[in-house]
Amino acid sequence: MKKKSSVFVLLLVVSMMFLVVGCGGQTNSTNAKPTEPTTLRLATTTSTQDSGLLDYLLPVFEKKYNVKVEVLAQGTGQAIETASRGDADVILVHAKKAEEKFVAEGHGIKRYDVMYNDFVIVGPKNDPDQIKGKSVVDAFKALTKGKAPFVSRGDDSGTNKKELDIWKKLGITPKGDWYQAVGKGMGDTLTMTSEEQGYTLTDRATYSFMKDKLNLEILVEGDKDLLNPYGVIAVNPDKHPGVNYKDAQKFIDFILSKEGQQLIKDYKVNGNQLFFTYDK
Repeated sequence: MKKKSSVFVLLLVVSMMFLVVGCGGQTNSTNAKPTEPTTLRLATTTSTQDSGLLDYLLPVFEKKYNVKVEVLAQGTGQAIETASRGDADVILVHAKKAEEKFVAEGHGIKRYDVMYNDFVIVGPKNDPDQIKGKSVVDAFKALTKGKAPFVSRGDDSGTNKKELDIWKKLGITPKGDWYQAVGKGMGDTLTMTSEEQGYTLTDRATYSFMKDKLNLEILVEGDKDLLNPYGVIAVNPDKHPGVNYKDAQKFIDFILSKEGQQLIKDYKVNGNQLFFTYDK
């Protein structure tokens, strides 16, 4: 009888040990807190946001690396200025000369080609200045007729820089009632152009994304001077201590990876690819 009691006690103790271990494991699993995501500040041109690309691309990156991306969508000039103050961790913009200057001045580590599309000139269907099918240079000359307004972004963006470069090439300083510099992003500028039935220079991606809401047509396209390359640059932590360089590099590695490049190629609106990658 004594032997049976001892066996019973032993079994009871073992059972309680398993129960404690089991409960302990369950408690640890249940109470384990997920790691809070880090924050990455991305200063970028409005076209990457207005085209819908960021809404498509960033959730994949955020989930993969447990990073929350804070998007600062501005004109390229403003985005570079923001990063030059150390108020961004990485930039994704489209004004190569300005980007190279940003790196040369020590604000950025290195510029990488990410993707490209092109600029187009859009305007009303009746095309009062008769620019349809012309070269970009001849089209800009014709726009000075002023039969319809030309709406310029006027915001030091990559698009605005491209426009001003074309005027400069022609030796023309645009001014007068026909020329309106509005200081707006691409989406707002396209909306205003449509309302006024004027002309504007736009990146193809934003126009394609908004096309169904606009009363505008592409009138000039395909000119070699209208190529629109995008670059990505991490802000230099030696120049700007406190920037999140670790996650900035993760973002660069991701967007240049096969996965990131494929996502860019796969992004389409109404069946049209908006951005193209530099296939090796």
